[in-house]
Amino acid sequence: QVQFVESGGGLVQPGGSLRLSCTASASIDSIYGMAWYRQAPGKQREIVASIASGFTTYYGDSVKARFTISRDNTKRTLYLQMNDLNPDDTAVYSCGILGSTAWGQGTQVTVSS
Repeated sequence: QVQFVESGGGLVQPGGSLRLSCTASASIDSIYGMAWYRQAPGKQREIVASIASGFTTYYGDSVKARFTISRDNTKRTLYLQMNDLNPDDTAVYSCGILGSTAWGQGTQVTVSS
């Protein structure tokens, strides 16, 4: 089973940017849909964005126009560029196969002044 390792999280001020990476343990060429999820303290996990192998994308309403998802199959890596971050974006971000519960350990994103 493919495993995922996320990186790139950290502490950032409101209005700042971060780029998250998610590297798979094996080829992702045959994986149709991949997604980023997040879970804030006391809240349910929610999907942030997804991307299909044909590069069709989906974004949650709260991140549209601020976040960009991309994938590089040659590097077995999924990315999430996050701009104009605000405190409501604070959460653990994890990645995985769209529709699956096999996520990585996650990376903490904290937006605070």
